[in-house]
Amino acid sequence: MLTSTPPATPRPESQPLPYQCRAAAYPMNEARSIPLGSHDTTSPRLALRWLRERTQHITEQLDSAYAQPGLYWLTDEAEHERALAYMTSGTGYQLTLHDDSTRYVLLAYPAGATP
Repeated sequence: MLTSTPPATPRPESQPLPYQCRAAAYPMNEARSIPLGSHDTTSPRLALRWLRERTQHITEQLDSAYAQPGLYWLTDEAEHERALAYMTSGTGYQLTLHDDSTRYVLLAYPAGATP
């Protein structure tokens, strides 16, 4: 027997989701950043998942030596728990990677918090 679920209650578009995630590249000697993606989500766990996915994408494109800190972060469960604790308490979390010419900044923060 098929059952239907009630449709999700639409969220007013004027209200941001509780957690905002952003990634950007900051090339050296450039005045502007290059957006690498953004995502708004409902929980710190989903925000962390997004950070992990974006970190994986960025590290895949870096040379091996520069990718190592990101690869280590991807497996560091204690640091992931720390990130969750920060976001749950209302504080943002930032991860910064770099190579010779660019700094990559990934962050997740509760709406209303200063990133």
